[in-house]
Amino acid sequence: MALRIKSHWQNEARERSLPEIASALAFIAWRLALDQAINLHCERFTYASDAQRLLVIQEYLVFLLQTADRLSHDRLSDEDRRMLMIALAKKVVEHVQDNSLDLLGAGDYGTPFIEYLNLRSDEYAAFQWDEQGPSYALLRHLGFEIQTLMGAAPENRWVIDQVMDRDGWDAYKKFTRALNELFE
Repeated sequence: MALRIKSHWQNEARERSLPEIASALAFIAWRLALDQAINLHCERFTYASDAQRLLVIQEYLVFLLQTADRLSHDRLSDEDRRMLMIALAKKVVEHVQDNSLDLLGAGDYGTPFIEYLNLRSDEYAAFQWDEQGPSYALLRHLGFEIQTLMGAAPENRWVIDQVMDRDGWDAYKKFTRALNELFE
């Protein structure tokens, strides 16, 4: 079943603040990352635990945050882009914390995600990005990281291909469309 993403404002005439846009983008990013993790399961790839599935979702979130940063570069001033990305990252951390609490129980899940985000963002920043979107090398890196997170089970050995040829690109396109629509 296709994921339906609401990316239009109810009152389109009203101007939206960057924190409002960031909040909507964070929700969309969470839904897309979750959908991609579910899709891997539907394609017969396996997770050993809910914690492992959450790590895959987090990797997709890092990728989508990188996408938001790249897409907002030409659209916003440096200060506005910085404000958007900080608000977006804070909201994404809230989603990670809340959903991790629900699945894994009490604990601080936001702080480790921030550390993970900073580490991965430096890695993703080294890859090319053009007007068509992320480079094949970037999508390959995303696939490699997700395959590493999912482990060496024999049924998971083609995860990298699924992510770089289909799921990563699909998440990028849907997120890009939503971001563009939210800024209209």
